[in-house]
Amino acid sequence: AVLDYVEPSPQGTIWGLGGTCVNVGCIPKKLMHQAALLGSALKDAQHYGWNISQPVHHTWSVMAQAVQNYVKSLNWGHRVQLQDKKVKYFNVKGSFADPHTVRGLTKAGKETVITADNIVIATGGRPKYPTDIAGAREYGITSDDLFWLKESPGKTLVVGASYVSLECAGFLTGIGLDTTVMMRSIPLRGFDQQMASLVTEHMESYGTKFLKRCFPTKVEKLKSNRLQVTWKNADLNKEETDSFDTVMWAVGRAPDTKTLNLETIGVKTNSETGKIIVDASEATSVPHIYAVGDITEGRPELTPTAIAAGKLLAQRLFGQSSELMDYDNVPTTVFTPLEYGCVGLSEEAAVQRHGSDNIEVYHAYYKPLEFTVAERDAAQCYMKMVCLREREQRILGLHFIGPNAGEVIQGFALGIKCGATYPQMMKTVGIHPTCAEEVTKLHITKRSGLDATVTGC
Repeated sequence: AVLDYVEPSPQGTIWGLGGTCVNVGCIPKKLMHQAALLGSALKDAQHYGWNISQPVHHTWSVMAQAVQNYVKSLNWGHRVQLQDKKVKYFNVKGSFADPHTVRGLTKAGKETVITADNIVIATGGRPKYPTDIAGAREYGITSDDLFWLKESPGKTLVVGASYVSLECAGFLTGIGLDTTVMMRSIPLRGFDQQMASLVTEHMESYGTKFLKRCFPTKVEKLKSNRLQVTWKNADLNKEETDSFDTVMWAVGRAPDTKTLNLETIGVKTNSETGKIIVDASEATSVPHIYAVGDITEGRPELTPTAIAAGKLLAQRLFGQSSELMDYDNVPTTVFTPLEYGCVGLSEEAAVQRHGSDNIEVYHAYYKPLEFTVAERDAAQCYMKMVCLREREQRILGLHFIGPNAGEVIQGFALGIKCGATYPQMMKTVGIHPTCAEEVTKLHITKRSGLDATVTGC
């Protein structure tokens, strides 16, 4: 059986079966990112001889309706799949009554009690609201709401510098909305910081405004229905204010574990993060209770890792397998207007783990062929490969900023998973003309101090 229940967001948004990724995450995000990319393709098209009457206009409601319809088709697909596999589906909110019993309540308050030999907790996370800012919860939205808005969010302030924040701010700018990102410290914490700076630099040059080292203090509703935000600017040490149509909080996510009654049954959590502590086999502190995905401590918060961990767990429980999930060298991509894909260690992590004398970083600034005729700036198109310096120069990390970063990194991820080395990469013949081929031609080291700009075709 599967118990699935979506607690309405503070703004009242709900959605169907399939979890964050399908409903309020990767899927609608990538489709809205695509909408924004098409907007910039329209600008490029004129350089390539297409007559497009200017100015072009984007209609939020048309995009939103199409995206929401597609998401609803996925919800339906998941329900059909569960039925086909003879899995009972309960649209109820569950909590533990004892280590083998889950009690669920329907919207109407009707109780369902289910007992099971094995129980898997996979409740994921929900966006956090700041607790110390007046008006934050009453007037702000989160990514839980953005994708289900019927009307355009208009002039938008996105608070936070997480990948969720930058992706949303990126596509909002791309479809023509006045968008500002407010960040208190660094962008893309946990990612390679050189790459993170290039991502935000590109966004700034394409019209996203950034309020750096600022943190909001209050949100108030004006008579005009606009939201007035007051914030402290740490660099100028003064208070500033502006009004917006929408304020979106993207200041991190919290595991959805509070109502599960975990303490009573003895499932241990990290008191600071609220995440469930699991071992290498995804087992919690209670032998027959397992946890996978965003609610587990120390795991990447990524859909594909959760799916893979769940499949392997099922095979270990019921299929005579002993294979554990390997969380090393998991590739990922940030779908900002100029995408950033990576696999393996950031340069900082490699230095920390091996020492700067023991790593070699090969890098290049390159220009995608498509950018040339379109006269597009490629200042932030950059890649680097972090390798061990000794013996066979094993590749520790690969980082790529440019078009289709996800597609580029996915292929190289196999090689890196298999222990690829720098000489093997150099023996790989590139496909011409592509952006990905530049990875196979990386030859300038950071240590050399030489100019890393690619010349020639």
